[in-house]
Amino acid sequence: MGRTVWYPGHMAKGSRQLLELCGALDLILEVRDARAPMLTMSPVAEKFPASVSVWTILSKADLADESVTSKWLRHFKELGRPAWSLDLRKNIPGSLKKSIAASAPASSHRRNYRESRVAVVGAPNVGKSTLLNRLVGRRAAPVGGIPGVTRGVSWFKGAGCVVADSPGILDPRSDAAAQRMLSWLSSSKGQVIGAWDDLARECVDYLRSRNIAPNALSAWGIEPYGTASEVLERIGRRLGKLLPGGGVDAAEAGRAFIGAAAAGKLGRFSLETPDCPAVREGCR
Repeated sequence: MGRTVWYPGHMAKGSRQLLELCGALDLILEVRDARAPMLTMSPVAEKFPASVSVWTILSKADLADESVTSKWLRHFKELGRPAWSLDLRKNIPGSLKKSIAASAPASSHRRNYRESRVAVVGAPNVGKSTLLNRLVGRRAAPVGGIPGVTRGVSWFKGAGCVVADSPGILDPRSDAAAQRMLSWLSSSKGQVIGAWDDLARECVDYLRSRNIAPNALSAWGIEPYGTASEVLERIGRRLGKLLPGGGVDAAEAGRAFIGAAAAGKLGRFSLETPDCPAVREGCR
């Protein structure tokens, strides 16, 4: 389950389909990466109608700085939006499942009862499909369509709810800097945006500018001093990414570094805080 939309035409179609679906929903679960909640915000989040409740799920919380995630949870609470930080590799709390099941409009007549209609949305690779699987089961089969609801939407039965699968939509209007940062989290295709070694150097510089490089590189025992190229060389030697003759293969070292960062194989870190989003000027 779960589809990722990469191309502008598909993005527009996916966004339109999702917004058309909103009228039939009781609840939207918007999944964001806990390491960068603003950067990974769904590009259609601000277009959701007020009639639909939107809850935020900060996934991969086990990879983020716990103190920073606490700030994000307080931030969403102040905005009046329910939010949870979760490690989706584990079962989601039963209390959250019950709250989701209770999101359908109350009815005084049992015969008018229906299950909650929920959509799981989010940018690519933030954990949307994993959350959907947690709600309905990994082997869940699609249930029949809902009358009057956008055709082509797959619905899956969960505990007290039916869940609509939706495409992962990456905003085509995001600037190049944001796209490169998203590649550090596997929410954008790094090999399309730039060379692996350039992406890795930019990532190292960014982590150092936020004073989180020591923690991010601690798992590999790599010191962040020197230029970004020197740090990348140490990474390459640490991982054995060498060329004939003993030199470091910078491209392969960069690929390995970005892949490890995205997969959480480095130390825990967060790319942004509520008062200093990743792409705001002056926050580096």
